[in-house]
Amino acid sequence: MAFSGRQSVVNAARQRAGSIGLPMLALCWVSFFWGTTWLASKEGVRHVPALQLCGVRQLIGGSLYVLYFLYKKAPWPNGRQWLTIGILSFLNFMLSNGLSTWGVKFISSGLGAIIGAIFPLWIVIIMAFKGQRLPLLALLGMLLGFGGVCIIFYDHLKDFVNADFRFGIILSVAATISWAIGTLYTKKKAAGFNPYFSLGLQMLISGSVLCGISEASGQAVALRTFPAVTWWAIAYLVVIGSVLTFIAYIYSLQRLPAALASIYAYINPIIAVLLGAAVFHEPLNAWIAIGGLVTISGVYLVNWAIRRDR
Repeated sequence: MAFSGRQSVVNAARQRAGSIGLPMLALCWVSFFWGTTWLASKEGVRHVPALQLCGVRQLIGGSLYVLYFLYKKAPWPNGRQWLTIGILSFLNFMLSNGLSTWGVKFISSGLGAIIGAIFPLWIVIIMAFKGQRLPLLALLGMLLGFGGVCIIFYDHLKDFVNADFRFGIILSVAATISWAIGTLYTKKKAAGFNPYFSLGLQMLISGSVLCGISEASGQAVALRTFPAVTWWAIAYLVVIGSVLTFIAYIYSLQRLPAALASIYAYINPIIAVLLGAAVFHEPLNAWIAIGGLVTISGVYLVNWAIRRDR
């Protein structure tokens, strides 16, 4: 009986680790590494048209996924699943990833961080329209998280009224809305088929379309003219941003509430700021420290409130 009792405790602990611990570790991975891809994207678009950079990244990343699942002889999606893949390819990659990569050319990095942090709030708004409401403390935590990001980049709040940034603001806000809709649609449909194989097909489709648009518009440049630094940026975006971190994101999204899985958007700017200080020797100040503490407090409150509600 004693052994049986200990075994049940061990099994319960393993189940809890699988249902909460591992998804939260995956979310931590997303929170850190997607914060690093901002610098790679910013470096890449200095030398290559944004849509072409995005298309090449997605073509390579999608090819890696698809080749892997072809090697594993995974079943191909059926007719109805192809419609879902097409919709997700349009929302998550052609619109969201394409517009956000394009938008970084026209706005300051601080303004981009603030706009990116709006994404979790879109999740809440869309869920509210569908009749799904967050616990009040979780909503307060999300507002705290967004407020913390605004404190970190308070110097850039005035950029919202800068006419030079208007086009970039429109692109970036549209990207966050598309990503929020795509995230909820992914969570809804992911149980119906292999979400990772689907992810590779989405990237392959969108990468082909974006490269085609770049070529047709006369904006594309020859691949042989890409400088080495651009290829290094693409390699990082493919391996870290498009393969490993997307796997972690889909995993966390399948096992955590969408609102909780979205709070990585509050951590990403903090990572970007710290990396900017470490790599480019950008200054740190008290506002960054205060904003970071407010953001982390908001993230903790969201996590605590949702877990208590569950």
